[in-house]
Amino acid sequence: MKLLIVHCHYRPGGVRRVIELAVPHLVKALQPAATEVVLVGGEAPDHGWFRTFQERMGRVRVSLAIEPALGYFSDQPAGSPTLVRRIRTHLEQCMAGLTPRNAVVWAHNQGLGRNLLLSQALQEICGATGVPLVFHHHDWWFDNRWSRWPEMQEAGYQTVAEVARAILPTATNVRHATINQADAAVLERTFGDRVGWIPNLTEPAVPPTAPRMRRAKSWLRERLGDDAPVWLLPCRLLRRKNVAEALLLTRWLRPGGWLVTTGDVSSADERAYADALQTAALQYGWRLRLSVLAGDETQKPTVPELLAASEAVLLTSLQEGFGLPNLEAAAAGRPLITRTLENVAPDLARFGFDFPQTYQDVAIDPALFDWKAERQRQAQRFRDWRSRLPQACRALVEEPHFLESARQPKSVAFSRLTLPAQLEVLFVPAATSWETCVSLNPFLERWRERATDGELAIPQWPSSAAKWLSGAAYGARFMELLQRKPSKAVTPGAAERAVDDFIRAKLAAENQYPLLWSSEP
Repeated sequence: MKLLIVHCHYRPGGVRRVIELAVPHLVKALQPAATEVVLVGGEAPDHGWFRTFQERMGRVRVSLAIEPALGYFSDQPAGSPTLVRRIRTHLEQCMAGLTPRNAVVWAHNQGLGRNLLLSQALQEICGATGVPLVFHHHDWWFDNRWSRWPEMQEAGYQTVAEVARAILPTATNVRHATINQADAAVLERTFGDRVGWIPNLTEPAVPPTAPRMRRAKSWLRERLGDDAPVWLLPCRLLRRKNVAEALLLTRWLRPGGWLVTTGDVSSADERAYADALQTAALQYGWRLRLSVLAGDETQKPTVPELLAASEAVLLTSLQEGFGLPNLEAAAAGRPLITRTLENVAPDLARFGFDFPQTYQDVAIDPALFDWKAERQRQAQRFRDWRSRLPQACRALVEEPHFLESARQPKSVAFSRLTLPAQLEVLFVPAATSWETCVSLNPFLERWRERATDGELAIPQWPSSAAKWLSGAAYGARFMELLQRKPSKAVTPGAAERAVDDFIRAKLAAENQYPLLWSSEP
């Protein structure tokens, strides 16, 4: 049995983390047990990660099958016809001699639409051979990633319906896996029992040894220049991670502490955002260190070691598919401060977790930034963003709450500001902005006292989590979905209806965030 894993790249991030944790359990769960794993994609992982991954797999053979044409379409120099040939040739070589009895293809994040030609070729080649194909959906292109639309058109997909059929194939050999119940519920309405909810696996971590802990703390001290407390935001440097809010909370709750992020920028769309944050931090002397694990990770601490070496963990994301940092903080036994995400919180509660330091939003007094300029900026960016949506989607857009009234409100959510306005708030001395806003956020006063006293609550790992998040549970859910015999055929138009359901929800006012309208800082 051969397990082929398909992903556009194997850079650090949530998908790669799921792969490295899950594969040893999937190898055992597959019947017969897999004896070979092939990482198929457009960009290879760094050597250190791949060597460690091979060691984790023991006697199971692990190989790479890398072809740049399988990477992001936006990164391709060649035209679509050449790309199609290269993609198909590479996949056919990878799948030569494979049958439904000796192979499974596990494809990740095709719902992002970063290479629809790859998605199309996968379903066609697997369909011709009957090899089981699992489309594992972590994120979606229509979930505040509308900048993908022009490149999908350039790839030859001119309508939302065409894209829907590429990312949600209906063939009998295809199964769709989601990482949260909310996505599963939408897909089940049209795909029935061909859909499975498979939560990302996470298990309580073995604490780093004392020497490794000392090395991690020493490594941080060398890069930061002092022994001040470190609050960690474990993430790639993306706009949706809402990094400025994490910095604001760190400055308010732990004056003198550092905010440290782990991963690097993962696409050109995010570079301007990262550069703007970095420039402001250097200019104003903010205690912010971005992307400490960027580049070769061989001589650097691991994410679990950094978690253990940090005083607290933050998760300020505007959107997530799962909320893996929540679980990683609990697994590492570190205090966590996190925004409540409506598609993630119900799942975490079902697993049995309780996160004491959760919040909906951080309220800001508009006196801390130029309200009129921000409203004009948002109005313009909203119009520009809406004009770039697919024609069929524009009428579905609801106006953001921020633009509903021309009168200055008493408070606004920090997460609903553009980056220039967020930076204006950060330009104000932290002590001043704290005094201005603390009455709007009374819960933060309690958290600040706890942080000062070293008494921030640590989320506990519940015994009930094992049946949802253990490796054995992950393998069992995967195999159950793979072996499930659908009770009825998928009706025509299933993909289109599912995507329409998703889009109507995503374009609601509560899902509008100016940070995600444009890559412009």
